[in-house]
Amino acid sequence: MSAPHVPKVAGIEPALPAPAHTVAPHAANAPADAGSGTPSEGAPGAPRDAGSDAPSAGAGGATSGVSGDGQLAAVQDRLAGWISDLSTLHDLTERLAHTRTLDDALRELLRAGAALVGARRGLVVLAPADGLGPETTVGLGLGHAEIGHIETVPRRALSYARILDGLPEPGACGEDERAEPLDAPARTADPRAGAVVRTEISEPDIHGEKDLDPRLREVAARLGYAASYAVPLTADPIGRTGAAVWLYDEPAEPTERQRHLVGLYRAHAAEHLARLLELHRSRQATETLREELLPHRLPRIPGVRLAVRHSTGPRGGGDWYDALPLPDGALGLAVGSVTGSGPSAVAAMGRLRASLRAYAVMEGEDPVAVLSDLELLLRLTEPARSATALFAYSEPPPGTPGGPALAPGDGIDGAPPCPDGRAADPRGGWGSAPARTLVLAGAGHCPPLVLGGTRTEFVETSLSAPLGMLACWEAPSVEIEAAGGETVLLYSDGLLQRTGESMDRAFSLLHAAAAGVPRAIRHDPEAVVDHIVRTMLPQGLDDPSSEEDVVLLAAYFEE
Repeated sequence: MSAPHVPKVAGIEPALPAPAHTVAPHAANAPADAGSGTPSEGAPGAPRDAGSDAPSAGAGGATSGVSGDGQLAAVQDRLAGWISDLSTLHDLTERLAHTRTLDDALRELLRAGAALVGARRGLVVLAPADGLGPETTVGLGLGHAEIGHIETVPRRALSYARILDGLPEPGACGEDERAEPLDAPARTADPRAGAVVRTEISEPDIHGEKDLDPRLREVAARLGYAASYAVPLTADPIGRTGAAVWLYDEPAEPTERQRHLVGLYRAHAAEHLARLLELHRSRQATETLREELLPHRLPRIPGVRLAVRHSTGPRGGGDWYDALPLPDGALGLAVGSVTGSGPSAVAAMGRLRASLRAYAVMEGEDPVAVLSDLELLLRLTEPARSATALFAYSEPPPGTPGGPALAPGDGIDGAPPCPDGRAADPRGGWGSAPARTLVLAGAGHCPPLVLGGTRTEFVETSLSAPLGMLACWEAPSVEIEAAGGETVLLYSDGLLQRTGESMDRAFSLLHAAAAGVPRAIRHDPEAVVDHIVRTMLPQGLDDPSSEEDVVLLAAYFEE
């Protein structure tokens, strides 16, 4: 019959050397005469090792004959161990401080905690006690399927879930402290919630512990872990933010030194997570407000197909866009940007966009008048803020009610025009739709870009200062002809600034990206904007390292 398996104690990884404690803590406080190397006069002789005149160590590792040099060496060893621990904590907390998103911080917390307690895998559950979210689970060395297996275990049997819910240990008789074993996990009372907040739960041998849920042992055997160590994450002002658990491949548990180190680290980590959590909530609120102030969907205009890509910076900015149907089948397109960031900039953006929509409905055929009214409104209501804007008015298709009449040469031999506005083709049938006229005006905004089969060029708009910068704004409008099959691109300067290049270089990159759109997809505005974004921003629109908003609006005029 084999001897029972004794759980081993988890060790620290080589990156975290353990201090060399060569003497018990109380040895440093031994009397001065104990350092002479011989017993004191009148004292009973100390036991010695065979073949040696040195006294042997007594209980606890202390000796009455330790020399002064030996005590000094022991103190130096202990100091070296403390310095090693402090250096390790400094490195790990510095890595954590460099994280800027909740997901990155949770992954760094798991990685550092695994190194401190000597584990290889783990997971952290973010579940703020105030119920305002977000709630998420992040794994280290665990895929989505493996985390799903763990979540099939009854909640009362999961150590991290008991921490989150303040549940008693399995088999405990209520909350009476006398009914718990002597080695029960430490617990404290949370005065805010009146519930039990566990400081840690260690399960050193899941397969050997008979009181654990059978489903837990089954899942642990399937995933290949044999022990776990769970701790809560708490920080003001939220209180409990979540819990982390690390998994051992073999029966093990952290030492007292490891528990102390991970306790110091998670105290700092929980505060960092609480700050990132508040920042995440603020960004989410700003993003929600922004999404509500922007169009939920693009309108359907006969003969025109629209597509847009936009992204908000981490602090929430004031870039916006609009596409609105106007009377008689006309179309209004607008992009703009408000100075500043955060909720105030988003609110100002909403007011500016709503005002432009009203002016466009009343006098959209004259973009100069629209922006002049917008300038006056901004100067009177928000004199400390400036903004850029570009508004384009697309006439109704030729030959339609409200649109320009077809020119005599648009038909063949006096053939009547096609009902949808296309000209007759000499070979029979109907040809391409005539070009549509766009009248546009800009106030300090980037010029549009026209992409077609025979040209890729920027529109030469009149130079003008942004709105709110002049006592009276007015700049002449320009007209462009958009032939069938051509796309007009309107964008914000954030698309250029996110490239990290100078503005001249960024404009060249945009021109090259548009010219490089494959001809096979130029009829699809969705594919066109995706190609330009991928070419100019390889890191994607949702880049947390950039604070710039991005807007790219494409209007494709059908053939």
